[in-house]
Amino acid sequence: MPITCIRQADWAVVWDAAAGAHRYMRSQDVAFGPEGVAFIGDRYAGPVDEEVDGGALCVMPGLVNVHCHPTNQPITRGVREELGNPKFYNSALYDRTGLWVAGDDGLMAGAEIALGELLKSGVTTAIDYAGRIPEGGWMDLLARSGMRLFVAPGFRDAEWRVVGEAKLEFDWDAARGKAAMERALGLVEEANAHPSGRLTGVVAPAQVDTCTAETFQESYKYAVDKGLMWQTHASQSLTEFHEMTQRHGMSPVQWLDSLGVLGPNSTLGHCIFTDAHEWTRWPIKGDLETLARTGTTVAHCPVVFSRYGQMMQSLGGYMRAGVNIGIGTDTAPHNMLEEMRQALILSRVSSGDMHDITTTQVFNAATIGGAKAYLREDIGRLAVGAKADVVLVDLDNRYMRPMRDPLRNLIYTAADRAVRDVYVDGVKVVGDGEVLTMDIPDAMNRLEAAQRRAEAGVRERDPEGRSASEISPLVLEPA
Repeated sequence: MPITCIRQADWAVVWDAAAGAHRYMRSQDVAFGPEGVAFIGDRYAGPVDEEVDGGALCVMPGLVNVHCHPTNQPITRGVREELGNPKFYNSALYDRTGLWVAGDDGLMAGAEIALGELLKSGVTTAIDYAGRIPEGGWMDLLARSGMRLFVAPGFRDAEWRVVGEAKLEFDWDAARGKAAMERALGLVEEANAHPSGRLTGVVAPAQVDTCTAETFQESYKYAVDKGLMWQTHASQSLTEFHEMTQRHGMSPVQWLDSLGVLGPNSTLGHCIFTDAHEWTRWPIKGDLETLARTGTTVAHCPVVFSRYGQMMQSLGGYMRAGVNIGIGTDTAPHNMLEEMRQALILSRVSSGDMHDITTTQVFNAATIGGAKAYLREDIGRLAVGAKADVVLVDLDNRYMRPMRDPLRNLIYTAADRAVRDVYVDGVKVVGDGEVLTMDIPDAMNRLEAAQRRAEAGVRERDPEGRSASEISPLVLEPA
Protein backbone atom coordinates (compact mmCIF):
# COMPACT_ATOMS: atom_id res chain seq x y z
CA MET A 1 0.00 0.00 0.00
CA PRO A 2 1.62 3.31 -1.07
CA ILE A 3 2.07 5.68 1.87
CA THR A 4 2.36 9.47 1.75
CA CYS A 5 3.87 11.16 4.78
CA ILE A 6 3.70 14.87 5.47
CA ARG A 7 6.79 15.43 7.60
CA GLN A 8 6.48 17.85 10.49
CA ALA A 9 3.49 19.75 9.20
CA ASP A 10 3.61 23.26 10.62
CA TRP A 11 -0.12 23.06 11.40
CA ALA A 12 -2.57 20.16 11.34
CA VAL A 13 -6.33 20.24 11.88
CA VAL A 14 -6.79 16.99 13.79
CA TRP A 15 -9.98 15.35 15.04
CA ASP A 16 -10.17 14.90 18.81
CA ALA A 17 -12.70 12.07 19.19
CA ALA A 18 -12.92 12.39 22.96
CA ALA A 19 -13.82 16.08 22.73
CA GLY A 20 -15.85 15.68 19.53
CA ALA A 21 -13.98 18.62 18.00
CA HIS A 22 -11.27 19.60 15.55
CA ARG A 23 -8.04 20.76 17.19
CA TYR A 24 -4.92 22.53 15.95
CA MET A 25 -1.69 20.57 16.37
CA ARG A 26 1.82 21.75 15.49
CA SER A 27 4.84 19.95 14.02
CA GLN A 28 3.06 16.69 13.23
CA ASP A 29 3.83 13.82 10.89
CA VAL A 30 0.69 12.77 9.01
CA ALA A 31 0.90 9.47 7.12
CA PHE A 32 -1.86 8.10 4.92
CA GLY A 33 -2.63 5.84 1.99
CA PRO A 34 -5.52 4.14 0.17
CA GLU A 35 -6.47 2.28 3.34
CA GLY A 36 -6.90 5.54 5.27
CA VAL A 37 -4.99 7.76 7.67
CA ALA A 38 -2.33 5.58 9.30
CA PHE A 39 -0.51 7.93 11.67
CA ILE A 40 -0.68 11.38 13.24
CA GLY A 41 2.06 12.22 15.72
CA ASP A 42 5.61 13.32 16.36
CA ARG A 43 7.51 10.89 14.12
CA TYR A 44 6.25 8.28 11.66
CA ALA A 45 8.74 5.42 11.40
CA GLY A 46 7.02 3.24 8.82
CA PRO A 47 7.78 2.87 5.10
CA VAL A 48 7.05 5.92 2.92
CA ASP A 49 6.50 6.17 -0.84
CA GLU A 50 5.97 9.94 -1.03
CA GLU A 51 7.50 12.25 1.53
CA VAL A 52 6.36 15.88 1.69
CA ASP A 53 8.08 18.62 3.67
CA GLY A 54 5.33 20.06 5.86
CA GLY A 55 7.31 23.05 7.10
CA ALA A 56 5.06 25.57 5.33
CA LEU A 57 1.87 23.54 5.18
CA CYS A 58 -1.40 23.18 7.03
CA VAL A 59 -2.84 19.67 6.76
CA MET A 60 -6.62 19.55 7.10
CA PRO A 61 -9.48 17.17 6.31
CA GLY A 62 -11.19 17.41 2.95
CA LEU A 63 -14.35 19.52 2.94
CA VAL A 64 -17.75 17.86 2.57
CA ASN A 65 -20.26 19.50 0.23
CA VAL A 66 -23.85 18.38 0.87
CA HIS A 67 -25.73 20.14 -1.93
CA CYS A 68 -24.64 21.09 -5.44
CA HIS A 69 -25.58 20.73 -9.09
CA PRO A 70 -22.27 20.42 -10.92
CA THR A 71 -23.62 18.89 -14.13
CA ASN A 72 -26.30 21.39 -15.16
CA GLN A 73 -25.37 24.71 -13.52
CA PRO A 74 -22.02 25.88 -14.98
CA ILE A 75 -23.65 26.74 -18.32
CA THR A 76 -25.35 29.73 -16.67
CA ARG A 77 -22.10 31.36 -15.52
CA GLY A 78 -22.19 34.97 -16.65
CA VAL A 79 -25.97 34.68 -17.01
CA ARG A 80 -27.71 34.05 -13.71
CA GLU A 81 -25.74 36.32 -11.37
CA GLU A 82 -28.26 39.14 -11.90
CA LEU A 83 -31.17 37.06 -13.15
CA GLY A 84 -34.46 37.07 -11.29
CA ASN A 85 -38.19 37.51 -11.71
CA PRO A 86 -39.45 40.28 -9.39
CA LYS A 87 -42.93 38.72 -9.45
CA PHE A 88 -41.47 35.61 -7.80
CA TYR A 89 -39.67 37.58 -5.09
CA ASN A 90 -36.67 37.91 -7.44
CA SER A 91 -36.08 34.18 -7.77
CA ALA A 92 -34.93 32.93 -11.18
CA LEU A 93 -35.81 29.33 -10.33
CA TYR A 94 -39.10 28.92 -12.15
CA ASP A 95 -38.80 30.75 -15.46
CA ARG A 96 -35.28 32.07 -16.07
CA THR A 97 -32.32 29.74 -15.55
CA GLY A 98 -34.01 26.80 -17.27
CA LEU A 99 -33.97 28.70 -20.55
CA TRP A 100 -30.23 27.96 -20.95
CA VAL A 101 -30.43 24.29 -21.92
CA ALA A 102 -27.21 22.33 -22.32
CA GLY A 103 -26.86 19.33 -24.60
CA ASP A 104 -25.08 16.23 -23.40
CA ASP A 105 -21.62 17.59 -24.25
CA GLY A 106 -22.38 20.82 -22.38
CA LEU A 107 -23.57 18.88 -19.35
CA MET A 108 -20.45 16.72 -19.32
CA ALA A 109 -18.19 19.74 -19.75
CA GLY A 110 -20.03 21.56 -16.98
CA ALA A 111 -19.56 18.60 -14.66
CA GLU A 112 -15.81 18.53 -15.30
CA ILE A 113 -15.43 22.24 -14.65
CA ALA A 114 -17.55 22.25 -11.49
CA LEU A 115 -15.89 19.15 -10.05
CA GLY A 116 -12.52 20.76 -10.74
CA GLU A 117 -13.61 23.92 -8.91
CA LEU A 118 -14.76 21.85 -5.95
CA LEU A 119 -11.46 20.00 -5.76
CA LYS A 120 -9.46 23.23 -6.00
CA SER A 121 -11.42 24.66 -3.07
CA GLY A 122 -10.57 21.67 -0.89
CA VAL A 123 -13.70 19.57 -1.39
CA THR A 124 -13.10 15.84 -1.38
CA THR A 125 -16.73 14.73 -0.93
CA ALA A 126 -19.67 16.19 -2.85
CA ILE A 127 -23.05 15.38 -4.33
CA ASP A 128 -24.25 15.65 -7.91
CA TYR A 129 -27.94 16.44 -7.56
CA ALA A 130 -28.71 15.98 -11.23
CA GLY A 131 -31.81 16.84 -13.20
CA ARG A 132 -31.20 15.68 -16.75
CA ILE A 133 -28.56 12.96 -16.98
CA PRO A 134 -26.25 13.18 -20.00
CA GLU A 135 -25.90 10.08 -22.13
CA GLY A 136 -22.51 8.50 -22.49
CA GLY A 137 -20.31 8.09 -19.47
CA TRP A 138 -21.67 10.53 -16.87
CA MET A 139 -21.16 8.21 -13.93
CA ASP A 140 -17.74 7.16 -15.14
CA LEU A 141 -16.80 10.85 -15.37
CA LEU A 142 -17.85 11.34 -11.76
CA ALA A 143 -15.58 8.47 -10.78
CA ARG A 144 -12.72 9.70 -12.98
CA SER A 145 -12.74 13.03 -11.16
CA GLY A 146 -11.17 11.22 -8.22
CA MET A 147 -13.68 12.69 -5.78
CA ARG A 148 -15.88 10.87 -3.32
CA LEU A 149 -19.27 11.55 -4.89
CA PHE A 150 -22.84 10.97 -3.86
CA VAL A 151 -24.93 10.47 -6.98
CA ALA A 152 -28.43 11.95 -6.72
CA PRO A 153 -30.51 11.61 -9.92
CA GLY A 154 -33.60 13.73 -9.32
CA PHE A 155 -37.18 12.79 -10.11
CA ARG A 156 -40.57 14.47 -9.71
CA ASP A 157 -44.26 14.11 -10.49
CA ALA A 158 -44.93 17.66 -11.73
CA GLU A 159 -43.24 20.20 -13.96
CA TRP A 160 -43.36 23.92 -13.24
CA ARG A 161 -45.10 26.21 -15.72
CA VAL A 162 -45.19 30.00 -15.43
CA VAL A 163 -48.12 31.95 -16.86
CA GLY A 164 -47.74 35.65 -17.56
CA GLU A 165 -44.53 35.84 -15.53
CA ALA A 166 -46.60 35.96 -12.34
CA LYS A 167 -48.50 32.70 -11.86
CA LEU A 168 -46.86 29.36 -11.10
CA GLU A 169 -48.77 26.29 -12.25
CA PHE A 170 -47.97 22.59 -11.99
CA ASP A 171 -48.37 19.99 -14.72
CA TRP A 172 -48.88 16.72 -12.84
CA ASP A 173 -48.28 13.31 -14.44
CA ALA A 174 -48.19 10.42 -11.96
CA ALA A 175 -47.16 7.80 -14.53
CA ARG A 176 -44.27 9.93 -15.73
CA GLY A 177 -43.21 10.56 -12.15
CA LYS A 178 -43.31 6.87 -11.30
CA ALA A 179 -41.17 6.01 -14.31
CA ALA A 180 -38.70 8.78 -13.43
CA MET A 181 -38.34 7.44 -9.88
CA GLU A 182 -37.73 3.93 -11.15
CA ARG A 183 -35.01 5.19 -13.51
CA ALA A 184 -33.44 7.21 -10.71
CA LEU A 185 -33.40 4.28 -8.30
CA GLY A 186 -31.75 2.18 -10.99
CA LEU A 187 -28.98 4.79 -11.22
CA VAL A 188 -28.68 4.78 -7.43
CA GLU A 189 -27.99 1.06 -7.52
CA GLU A 190 -25.54 1.54 -10.38
CA ALA A 191 -23.64 4.11 -8.34
CA ASN A 192 -23.50 1.83 -5.32
CA ALA A 193 -22.06 -0.96 -7.46
CA HIS A 194 -19.55 1.20 -9.34
CA PRO A 195 -16.08 -0.38 -9.37
CA SER A 196 -14.39 2.87 -8.23
CA GLY A 197 -15.81 2.32 -4.74
CA ARG A 198 -16.17 6.10 -4.33
CA LEU A 199 -19.72 6.53 -5.63
CA THR A 200 -22.80 6.22 -3.45
CA GLY A 201 -26.40 6.69 -4.51
CA VAL A 202 -28.74 9.25 -2.98
CA VAL A 203 -32.54 9.07 -3.21
CA ALA A 204 -33.53 12.52 -4.46
CA PRO A 205 -37.18 13.51 -5.02
CA ALA A 206 -36.65 16.90 -6.60
CA GLN A 207 -38.76 19.49 -4.74
CA VAL A 208 -41.31 19.58 -1.97
CA ASP A 209 -43.89 21.18 -4.31
CA THR A 210 -43.36 18.84 -7.30
CA CYS A 211 -43.74 15.41 -5.67
CA THR A 212 -46.77 13.66 -4.23
CA ALA A 213 -47.03 12.38 -0.69
CA GLU A 214 -46.83 8.84 -2.03
CA THR A 215 -43.61 9.57 -3.92
CA PHE A 216 -42.02 11.06 -0.83
CA GLN A 217 -43.03 8.19 1.42
CA GLU A 218 -42.10 5.43 -1.01
CA SER A 219 -38.71 6.96 -1.83
CA TYR A 220 -37.95 7.67 1.83
CA LYS A 221 -38.68 4.06 2.80
CA TYR A 222 -36.34 2.89 0.04
CA ALA A 223 -33.56 5.17 1.33
CA VAL A 224 -33.96 4.08 4.95
CA ASP A 225 -34.09 0.39 4.00
CA LYS A 226 -30.88 0.78 1.99
CA GLY A 227 -29.11 3.02 4.53
CA LEU A 228 -28.85 5.91 2.05
CA MET A 229 -29.24 9.66 2.23
CA TRP A 230 -32.63 11.03 1.16
CA GLN A 231 -32.57 14.63 -0.04
CA THR A 232 -35.09 17.10 -1.46
CA HIS A 233 -35.40 20.85 -1.93
CA ALA A 234 -37.72 22.47 0.59
CA SER A 235 -38.47 25.98 1.83
CA GLN A 236 -36.25 27.34 -0.93
CA SER A 237 -38.49 30.21 -2.05
CA LEU A 238 -41.34 32.33 -0.78
CA THR A 239 -43.36 31.22 -3.80
CA GLU A 240 -42.98 27.61 -2.70
CA PHE A 241 -43.79 28.43 0.94
CA HIS A 242 -47.05 30.11 -0.05
CA GLU A 243 -47.93 27.28 -2.46
CA MET A 244 -47.51 24.64 0.24
CA THR A 245 -49.38 26.54 2.95
CA GLN A 246 -52.27 27.01 0.55
CA ARG A 247 -52.29 23.32 -0.38
CA HIS A 248 -51.91 21.85 3.09
CA GLY A 249 -52.38 24.58 5.69
CA MET A 250 -48.88 23.98 7.02
CA SER A 251 -45.31 24.90 6.18
CA PRO A 252 -43.25 22.72 3.83
CA VAL A 253 -41.22 21.39 6.78
CA GLN A 254 -44.34 20.53 8.77
CA TRP A 255 -45.93 18.82 5.77
CA LEU A 256 -42.85 16.65 5.22
CA ASP A 257 -42.86 15.83 8.94
CA SER A 258 -46.53 14.81 8.72
CA LEU A 259 -45.54 12.34 5.99
CA GLY A 260 -42.91 10.76 8.22
CA VAL A 261 -40.02 11.53 5.86
CA LEU A 262 -37.85 13.63 8.15
CA GLY A 263 -35.07 11.91 10.07
CA PRO A 264 -31.31 11.31 10.23
CA ASN A 265 -31.36 10.06 6.61
CA SER A 266 -33.02 13.29 5.43
CA THR A 267 -31.41 16.45 4.11
CA LEU A 268 -33.40 19.48 3.00
CA GLY A 269 -31.79 21.69 0.40
CA HIS A 270 -31.78 25.37 1.46
CA CYS A 271 -34.62 25.47 4.01
CA ILE A 272 -34.45 29.27 4.21
CA PHE A 273 -38.12 30.22 4.16
CA THR A 274 -39.33 28.37 7.23
CA ASP A 275 -41.90 29.60 9.71
CA ALA A 276 -38.95 31.18 11.58
CA HIS A 277 -38.24 33.60 8.71
CA GLU A 278 -39.95 36.93 9.20
CA TRP A 279 -40.82 37.21 5.51
CA THR A 280 -43.17 34.20 5.67
CA ARG A 281 -45.40 35.80 8.35
CA TRP A 282 -46.65 32.34 9.31
CA PRO A 283 -48.47 32.36 12.67
CA ILE A 284 -47.41 28.86 13.72
CA LYS A 285 -43.77 28.44 14.77
CA GLY A 286 -41.97 25.13 15.08
CA ASP A 287 -39.98 24.30 11.93
CA LEU A 288 -36.55 24.55 13.56
CA GLU A 289 -37.67 22.46 16.51
CA THR A 290 -39.04 19.86 14.09
CA LEU A 291 -35.79 19.71 12.15
CA ALA A 292 -33.79 19.30 15.36
CA ARG A 293 -36.17 16.72 16.86
CA THR A 294 -36.09 14.53 13.76
CA GLY A 295 -32.33 14.83 13.19
CA THR A 296 -32.84 16.28 9.71
CA THR A 297 -29.92 18.10 8.07
CA VAL A 298 -30.25 21.48 6.39
CA ALA A 299 -27.97 22.03 3.37
CA HIS A 300 -27.06 25.71 3.51
CA CYS A 301 -26.00 27.38 0.23
CA PRO A 302 -25.95 31.13 0.84
CA VAL A 303 -24.25 32.52 -2.26
CA VAL A 304 -26.94 31.97 -4.89
CA PHE A 305 -29.69 33.30 -2.63
CA SER A 306 -27.69 36.38 -1.72
CA ARG A 307 -27.70 37.27 -5.42
CA TYR A 308 -31.52 37.32 -5.26
CA GLY A 309 -31.35 39.59 -2.23
CA GLN A 310 -32.41 36.72 0.05
CA MET A 311 -30.75 35.05 3.02
CA MET A 312 -31.29 32.75 5.95
CA GLN A 313 -31.89 35.18 8.78
CA SER A 314 -29.72 33.45 11.36
CA LEU A 315 -27.62 30.40 10.60
CA GLY A 316 -26.55 30.56 14.23
CA GLY A 317 -30.19 30.38 15.24
CA TYR A 318 -30.61 27.07 13.40
CA MET A 319 -27.55 25.71 15.17
CA ARG A 320 -28.70 26.93 18.57
CA ALA A 321 -32.00 25.16 17.94
CA GLY A 322 -30.02 21.93 17.46
CA VAL A 323 -30.34 21.60 13.67
CA ASN A 324 -27.51 19.78 11.91
CA ILE A 325 -26.10 22.03 9.19
CA GLY A 326 -24.06 21.10 6.14
CA ILE A 327 -22.66 23.52 3.56
CA GLY A 328 -23.24 23.28 -0.19
CA THR A 329 -22.40 25.33 -3.26
CA ASP A 330 -25.64 24.73 -5.22
CA THR A 331 -24.90 26.65 -8.46
CA ALA A 332 -21.82 28.18 -10.03
CA PRO A 333 -19.32 29.08 -8.72
CA HIS A 334 -18.60 25.81 -6.95
CA ASN A 335 -16.14 27.32 -4.50
CA MET A 336 -16.70 25.84 -1.07
CA LEU A 337 -14.39 28.21 0.79
CA GLU A 338 -16.15 31.27 -0.62
CA GLU A 339 -19.47 29.69 0.35
CA MET A 340 -18.25 29.25 3.92
CA ARG A 341 -17.13 32.87 4.08
CA GLN A 342 -20.51 34.04 2.78
CA ALA A 343 -22.32 31.85 5.31
CA LEU A 344 -20.47 33.61 8.10
CA ILE A 345 -20.88 37.15 6.81
CA LEU A 346 -24.53 36.91 5.79
CA SER A 347 -25.63 35.35 9.07
CA ARG A 348 -23.93 38.13 10.98
CA VAL A 349 -25.43 40.82 8.75
CA SER A 350 -28.94 39.40 8.76
CA SER A 351 -29.00 38.77 12.50
CA GLY A 352 -27.29 42.08 13.26
CA ASP A 353 -24.86 40.23 15.53
CA MET A 354 -21.29 39.35 14.65
CA HIS A 355 -21.41 36.70 17.38
CA ASP A 356 -24.42 34.95 15.78
CA ILE A 357 -22.08 32.41 14.18
CA THR A 358 -18.42 31.48 14.60
CA THR A 359 -15.80 30.32 12.13
CA THR A 360 -15.52 27.10 14.14
CA GLN A 361 -19.22 26.39 13.62
CA VAL A 362 -19.06 26.92 9.87
CA PHE A 363 -15.91 24.79 9.53
CA ASN A 364 -17.70 22.07 11.48
CA ALA A 365 -20.70 22.35 9.14
CA ALA A 366 -18.40 21.97 6.12
CA THR A 367 -16.77 18.84 7.58
CA ILE A 368 -18.46 16.80 10.30
CA GLY A 369 -21.91 18.30 9.67
CA GLY A 370 -21.72 17.13 6.08
CA ALA A 371 -20.37 13.74 7.12
CA LYS A 372 -23.34 13.30 9.45
CA ALA A 373 -25.73 14.12 6.62
CA TYR A 374 -24.12 11.42 4.48
CA LEU A 375 -24.39 8.95 7.40
CA ARG A 376 -20.59 8.64 7.52
CA GLU A 377 -18.12 8.78 10.40
CA ASP A 378 -14.99 8.25 8.31
CA ILE A 379 -14.93 11.53 6.36
CA GLY A 380 -14.79 15.20 7.32
CA ARG A 381 -12.07 14.61 9.92
CA LEU A 382 -8.33 14.00 10.07
CA ALA A 383 -7.99 10.98 12.34
CA VAL A 384 -6.27 7.62 12.33
CA GLY A 385 -8.61 5.16 10.65
CA ALA A 386 -10.56 7.84 8.76
CA LYS A 387 -10.53 8.03 4.98
CA ALA A 388 -7.38 9.63 3.60
CA ASP A 389 -9.22 12.67 2.22
CA VAL A 390 -6.58 15.30 2.90
CA VAL A 391 -5.99 18.92 1.88
CA LEU A 392 -2.62 20.67 2.02
CA VAL A 393 -2.78 24.46 2.41
CA ASP A 394 0.25 26.51 1.36
CA LEU A 395 1.14 28.74 4.29
CA ASP A 396 3.67 30.61 2.15
CA ASN A 397 0.90 31.84 -0.13
CA ARG A 398 0.82 35.62 0.21
CA TYR A 399 -2.88 35.57 1.11
CA MET A 400 -2.08 33.32 4.08
CA ARG A 401 0.40 35.76 5.61
CA PRO A 402 0.94 36.83 8.33
CA MET A 403 0.39 33.33 9.66
CA ARG A 404 -1.41 33.47 12.98
CA ASP A 405 -4.50 31.32 12.33
CA PRO A 406 -4.56 29.13 9.20
CA LEU A 407 -8.31 28.45 8.99
CA ARG A 408 -9.22 32.07 9.55
CA ASN A 409 -6.79 33.16 6.83
CA LEU A 410 -7.99 30.44 4.48
CA ILE A 411 -11.71 31.16 4.84
CA TYR A 412 -11.71 34.95 5.08
CA THR A 413 -8.83 35.84 2.75
CA ALA A 414 -7.04 33.21 0.71
CA ALA A 415 -9.81 30.74 -0.25
CA ASP A 416 -8.86 28.33 -3.06
CA ARG A 417 -5.72 30.33 -3.96
CA ALA A 418 -3.89 28.70 -1.06
CA VAL A 419 -5.05 25.10 -1.66
CA ARG A 420 -1.93 23.34 -2.95
CA ASP A 421 -2.58 19.59 -2.96
CA VAL A 422 -5.67 17.44 -2.46
CA TYR A 423 -5.80 13.68 -1.84
CA VAL A 424 -8.85 11.42 -1.94
CA ASP A 425 -8.41 7.89 -0.58
CA GLY A 426 -4.71 8.69 -0.41
CA VAL A 427 -4.47 9.46 -4.14
CA LYS A 428 -3.37 12.92 -5.23
CA VAL A 429 -6.05 14.56 -7.37
CA VAL A 430 -4.83 18.17 -7.14
CA GLY A 431 -1.11 18.99 -7.29
CA ASP A 432 0.39 22.47 -7.03
CA GLY A 433 -3.09 23.94 -7.41
CA GLU A 434 -3.92 22.09 -10.63
CA VAL A 435 -6.53 19.37 -11.10
CA LEU A 436 -4.78 16.16 -12.18
CA THR A 437 -7.74 13.98 -13.08
CA MET A 438 -9.55 16.01 -15.77
CA ASP A 439 -8.69 18.24 -18.72
CA ILE A 440 -10.24 21.47 -17.42
CA PRO A 441 -9.08 23.79 -20.29
CA ASP A 442 -10.68 21.46 -22.84
CA ALA A 443 -13.88 21.33 -20.79
CA MET A 444 -13.93 25.14 -20.65
CA ASN A 445 -13.82 25.34 -24.43
CA ARG A 446 -16.60 22.79 -24.80
CA LEU A 447 -18.80 24.53 -22.23
CA GLU A 448 -18.32 27.91 -23.90
CA ALA A 449 -19.45 26.45 -27.21
CA ALA A 450 -22.44 24.85 -25.46
CA GLN A 451 -23.41 28.16 -23.89
CA ARG A 452 -23.41 29.86 -27.30
CA ARG A 453 -25.69 27.14 -28.64
CA ALA A 454 -27.99 27.50 -25.62
CA GLU A 455 -28.17 31.28 -26.02
CA ALA A 456 -29.33 30.88 -29.61
CA GLY A 457 -32.39 28.93 -28.47
CA VAL A 458 -33.50 31.12 -25.55
CA ARG A 459 -36.09 33.14 -27.53
CA GLU A 460 -37.74 29.94 -28.73
CA ARG A 461 -37.94 28.49 -25.21
CA ASP A 462 -39.04 31.66 -23.42
CA PRO A 463 -42.86 31.93 -23.15
CA GLU A 464 -42.53 35.71 -23.58
CA GLY A 465 -40.39 35.33 -26.72
CA ARG A 466 -37.43 37.32 -25.39
CA SER A 467 -33.83 36.92 -26.47
CA ALA A 468 -30.98 35.96 -24.17
CA SER A 469 -29.67 39.52 -24.16
CA GLU A 470 -33.10 40.86 -23.16
CA ILE A 471 -33.39 38.46 -20.22
CA SER A 472 -29.74 38.75 -19.14
CA PRO A 473 -28.14 41.86 -20.68
CA LEU A 474 -24.41 42.34 -20.54
CA VAL A 475 -23.02 44.44 -17.68
CA LEU A 476 -22.05 47.14 -20.19
CA GLU A 477 -23.80 47.94 -23.43
CA PRO A 478 -21.72 47.12 -26.51
CA ALA A 479 -20.24 50.18 -28.19
